[in-house]
Order: sequence, then C-alpha cells, then structure tokens
Amino acid sequence: MTPTTTEVSATGRITLAEAQDFIFTEARLADDHRYDDWEALWADNGIYWVPAAGKSLEDPDSNISVIYDNRSRIALRVAQLKTGKRHSQDPASSITRVISNIQLLREDPDSVETRSSFITVESRTRGLTTWAGTIRHTLTRSGGAIRMSRKVVLLVNRGQPIPTLAFLI
Repeated sequence: MTPTTTEVSATGRITLAEAQDFIFTEARLADDHRYDDWEALWADNGIYWVPAAGKSLEDPDSNISVIYDNRSRIALRVAQLKTGKRHSQDPASSITRVISNIQLLREDPDSVETRSSFITVESRTRGLTTWAGTIRHTLTRSGGAIRMSRKVVLLVNRGQPIPTLAFLI
C-alpha cells in the first residue's frame, strides 16, 4: 500500500487533514478494486451500513438496509468480490467517485465522526449509473493507525427502488 498519513505511527486526536486523507484513500482503493487494502482499513468492530428509507437513520434495527455488514460480513463481501465469480460484478464495474465537503462532526480523544458528500459513477454493460449521497465515517486510532469503525452511506434516492449495489460504495 502506498504510504499515507493513515499509516503514520501517530498519537493524539485525529485531525481533519488525517481524516480527509483516510477518506480519499478509502475511495481510491475501492475504485481501484484493491479489496485487500480496502478491507485492511476496517477496525475489528467495523460496521458498514447503507440504509434504505426508514424511521431512524441512527438505528439499523429499525430500518430496511441495502447493506448492513459487521466485520465478518465485510470480509465475506471482499472475498466474494475477489473471486471474480460474482454474477452481478462479471465483468467488474468501472467506478470513479468524487468526495467533497468533508467535515468533522464529533471529536473524541481516539475517534472522530465525519460527514462528506459523494458522487460515484458506475460503468457497466447496462450503461452508466450515478450514485450520490453523504457518507458518515467513524474513524478511530489504534496502534498509531487510523481505521474505520463505522461507515454509513446515505444515498439520496434511498426512498426509491435501488438497482443492484454489488460494489463497494
């Protein structure tokens, strides 16, 4: 993996610059289908959630979810993508995303919660699909490295039927 500030043995609060670098790196790894490197960004207690419309966007148990993965399910999702045999990703989508407006919403001594906006363009044999929304990352520092303990993707069209979402959003 290319060195980034997410790998520097640092201590103390996670800065906005570190959070931005982490989020940009995470997006690049997903776009480039670098699944092992992307999975390595997750904390052991990681949660990856893409809710559909629901009563509370804070509580996965009260919502229908497009994706709701704990750490072991994240590993399984990555293993499936790496086989190249996932029908919905054969051939794999070409993806590029733009991440912007990264803000720190909450800061604790060892973690931060961020909010960012994104637009992702997915190219498949069926054509182009544009995905957009906001992402909330909870980032923690563990052993000097920054890891994701939570990623919540709020699609702007989450209240409508959603086409197959078989890549890392």
